[in-house]
Amino acid sequence: MNRSRQMSIFTHIVEQGSISAAADHLELSKSVVSQHLKTLESELGATLLIRTTRRQHLTDVGQLFYQRCREMNEVIDSAWDLVRSYQVEPQGRVTITAPDALMNALVAPAIAAAMSRYPKLRAELISSDEQLSLSADTIDLAIRVGSSAASTLKQRRIGSFRDQLCATPALAAAGISENTLYIANRWQGDNIEHHLQPQEQNAAAINFKPRNLCRVNSLNTAVAMISSGGSIGLVPDFLVRQLNTLVPLFPDHQLIENPVYALHPYNNQVPRSVAACLAAIEDSLEDTFSRSGG
Repeated sequence: MNRSRQMSIFTHIVEQGSISAAADHLELSKSVVSQHLKTLESELGATLLIRTTRRQHLTDVGQLFYQRCREMNEVIDSAWDLVRSYQVEPQGRVTITAPDALMNALVAPAIAAAMSRYPKLRAELISSDEQLSLSADTIDLAIRVGSSAASTLKQRRIGSFRDQLCATPALAAAGISENTLYIANRWQGDNIEHHLQPQEQNAAAINFKPRNLCRVNSLNTAVAMISSGGSIGLVPDFLVRQLNTLVPLFPDHQLIENPVYALHPYNNQVPRSVAACLAAIEDSLEDTFSRSGG
C-alpha cells in the first residue's frame, strides 16, 4: 500500500477528530479509513492512536509520527501548488529559436512584450538560420520557415510571407541585369534561379538567374550590402515594408509563399510559459503579415 496515502489518511483522522469525520472529509467509507489505520499501525509495529467511544488521542510515538506526516503533506501540497502556479501565470525559462529574418523583426519584439506582461518569464532567444535540434539544444519552441519531417515534434502553421528581389530605389531606377552583384544568403544553395509569377493573369512570368554572387551568412549582412547600393538580393516582404529603404525590382510579380511553422516537443500539457510565448509570436506574425499582404 502507498505509504504517502496511508500517512495522509492518518493525518486527516487526527485533524478531523475521528475516523467517521475523516471518512466524510475524504469521501471514503468509514471501514476503508479504519482499515488504513489498522494496516499502518501493523506495518509500523506501533500504536499511534488510542480511541474510545467518545474521544481519541495520540500516543507519544503517534504524536511524533503525526508531526512528520504533516511535514510530508506540506511538502506535497507545496509541490502541487508550485506546478499549478506555473500553469496559471507564465513563468520560468523558455528557450526559443528562429531564423534571423523572423527573430529580429518579429519574434524578439513579441517576446519582449510577453516578458513585460509576465515579469516572471525568462526567455532565452537563439537566432540561427540552422535548424537546431530541440532535444539536443534543450529548445522549448522553434519558429521555422517550412514544415519539419520530425514526427516526434508538434507543429502547426502560424503564418506565411514572401521574399522579394530588392534593390535601392536608385539602382532599381537605373536598371539591373543578371551580372548585377547579387547578395546570396547561405541557405540559398549553389544553383540560384528565381521564378516570379505575375499577379495579373495575362502577364508573363519572369525567370531571373544571377551570375555575380557574394555570399553572406546572415540576413542583416545581406540587407546592409543591398542598402549600400550597387547590389540586389532577397528580403522578406514584411522587412521591406519595415525598412522603407528598399524596393522590389518586379513589383507586379511575386515569388512563392514561405509558410511559417511553430514547433515544440510537448504533447497535451504545453507549459503555460511556452503557450504564452507562442501566443505572443502568433499575434506579432498575424499583425505584421496582414499588413504586408502575406
